[in-house]
Amino acid sequence: MQVVVIGESCLDEFVYCDVNRLAPDLPIPVLHEIRRVSNPGMAANVRRNLESRNRQCQILTNANWEVFKKTRYVHERSNHHFLRVDTPSEISPLKLNDFRMKADVVIISDYDKGFLTEDTISSLCENNDLVFLDSKKILGPWASSATFIKINDFEYQRSLPYLNDALAKKVIRTRGELGCDYLGVNYPVVKCEVKDASGAGDSFLAALVDEYLDSHDILASVIAANNAASRIVMTRGVGVI
Repeated sequence: MQVVVIGESCLDEFVYCDVNRLAPDLPIPVLHEIRRVSNPGMAANVRRNLESRNRQCQILTNANWEVFKKTRYVHERSNHHFLRVDTPSEISPLKLNDFRMKADVVIISDYDKGFLTEDTISSLCENNDLVFLDSKKILGPWASSATFIKINDFEYQRSLPYLNDALAKKVIRTRGELGCDYLGVNYPVVKCEVKDASGAGDSFLAALVDEYLDSHDILASVIAANNAASRIVMTRGVGVI
């Protein structure tokens, strides 16, 4: 089976620190670095999660993605996140002639950083039979040919004025501790201690696709994705399912 992930990638980096005092000149903590952990992020993290389930897939992503970093400074003992520093990198848009094959399933992980335009996403959806779309863009007619659309609550609220009935029927709306909504039904999650939500959306998307390719049952897939995301948020850093 030909599975392709398309979207922007970055390097997720966690700098775990100790803090013993505030700076004498400003009321800010002085961080002492203990260790660094990094992993592929965004679209590359979707692929990483799929491969952790023995689901082989290809990826079409921005060149030199490791240069685009999201660096989080975290307290080692409490896991408190002090701040995140993004290292920007110029991302060239995908040219459609770069994508020549017709895949069995296309997973679009669009972080709206410039790699995918609305026209490109629309064309990918129209020319492939099974497309899972996760986008940070405000939804519109360009997304109408996607099979399923996974968005978080923030993106849902922004897109709500532009959702017609056809689009709304495709939307899987993730809501954190409230689980997710699909076709007017809420699918709850078991309450758990959240240590780190980083990458949980990527894991949800990967689990959703993985289960659907086995069962062809979107409701079972939503439940599996909920469970996967719940396990991810109980781990530090960006985990895999």
